[in-house]
Amino acid sequence: MSRLYGEQHRKLQDDFGTRAMADRVEELVCRTEFDEGAVGFIQSSEMFFLSTVDHQGRPTVSYKGGDAGFVKVLDNTTLIFPSYDGNGMFFSIGNISTNPQVGLLFISFETPNRLRVQGSASISNAPDLMAHYKEADFVVTVKLSEFWVNCPRYIPKMQKVRDSRYVPRAHCETPLAGWKQLDLVQDVISNDDVEKAQKEGIITIEEWMGKVMTGDEKA
Repeated sequence: MSRLYGEQHRKLQDDFGTRAMADRVEELVCRTEFDEGAVGFIQSSEMFFLSTVDHQGRPTVSYKGGDAGFVKVLDNTTLIFPSYDGNGMFFSIGNISTNPQVGLLFISFETPNRLRVQGSASISNAPDLMAHYKEADFVVTVKLSEFWVNCPRYIPKMQKVRDSRYVPRAHCETPLAGWKQLDLVQDVISNDDVEKAQKEGIITIEEWMGKVMTGDEKA
């Protein structure tokens, strides 16, 4: 019995004559425990894409980033990652609180390589988990259902230019998010952030979008 395929997949596989190939792929690459290679790849990653499902059954995908090691594999079926300060929507975290099923896609554009994780997620602010991360709002724990490595075909090979200055780090103060300097949000951000924004300088949406479009590191 397949862990991955349902009737909808089987119909397409049969239509295109790929059922045997799909079964071989699942047999060869689908795993239910992290192996040494998967642990190394995950814990060296500085980003991944997180798929969650909202209260209306709609899927959404979010980018999650940090320094290498921000995703930690605790044992052969468990990984954790932080939920850092965002835009206040708490979209992914809210989705997980009502539907724990998640998908994670890890990609290395320099290798290139990719790894997919399916699992069940939960959120926590327990001190033992929060101690892993500076300035996290929550820590997300994912219990592994399956993972597999995809072939790198179609992934462009790219080179990293710089780290994000906004990742919380123990040795320095985390800069204020650039969008929090916008004049349009001063009445809805925290008082602490308002003070920081005033020190940095209040900007217009046009100024901020200019920074975004030109790749300014302070965007």
